[in-house]
Amino acid sequence: MKADLIITTYNRPDALACVLNSVKYQTTLPQQVIVADDGSGAETKNLIEKYQQQYPVPLIHSWQEDRGFRAAESRNLALSKVQSDYVIIIDGDIVLEKHFVEDHLQYAEEGYFIQGGRVLMTSTKTHEVLQEPSGQLLISMWDSKIESRWEKRLTAFRSTFLGKLFAKTLKNKNKIRSCNMSFFYKDIVAVNGFNNKIQGWGREDSEFAERLFNQGIKGKIIKFVAIGYHLFHPEEPKTSLARNDEILKNTIANDLRRCEDGLQRFL
Repeated sequence: MKADLIITTYNRPDALACVLNSVKYQTTLPQQVIVADDGSGAETKNLIEKYQQQYPVPLIHSWQEDRGFRAAESRNLALSKVQSDYVIIIDGDIVLEKHFVEDHLQYAEEGYFIQGGRVLMTSTKTHEVLQEPSGQLLISMWDSKIESRWEKRLTAFRSTFLGKLFAKTLKNKNKIRSCNMSFFYKDIVAVNGFNNKIQGWGREDSEFAERLFNQGIKGKIIKFVAIGYHLFHPEEPKTSLARNDEILKNTIANDLRRCEDGLQRFL
């Protein structure tokens, strides 16, 4: 089975360069990489065009006009360009451990979507990484410039044995983070992708996952595998959260399996 990799981005070309470079080192390459661009400027466009000239797989720039934070629409537009049976979605500030794609495919299972984790970098470590975007990222759990909590730092240790031991069904829906997730494409189509009505930061991933749950698709949490290293950045404004929460509550209350305005708009 092959997978397409979708990377969301917005006006952070330095981080995107690191992420795109980490894909090149993957033990299993995706069939294609689609950059879901929520309206970045010329610097990002130029960066992608430069990488397209020598990238090991097709690299697609899926761009939409900048009309505010529209992650759901941006992802749907990218999803309309998918060619594989399986899809991995990451944020544009998640640098991949070299087995990342291989691990997602290894844990893929019919009837499930996968929720992977992230290892946070400090601002100091992030600055170091951004200075060498073309280098292979090698991080140890002993690195003092990643997670301050020891139990979180442990997850920077890749182990297929521990991965199998700690894989579990996702029950706490507060754990949902679209910065590191994967799905069978047919399941995404079944629920009509992300909800385009959710704009501004927050809940587009939770509402999407809720419809998957209602459709009978379970979530699976994996640790110690499919490791993504999160570059530091300030938090996004949460001014739209209350409105997006209402959309999520409506999906839960009415057991919705599809959204009215979603992926189908772009197909």
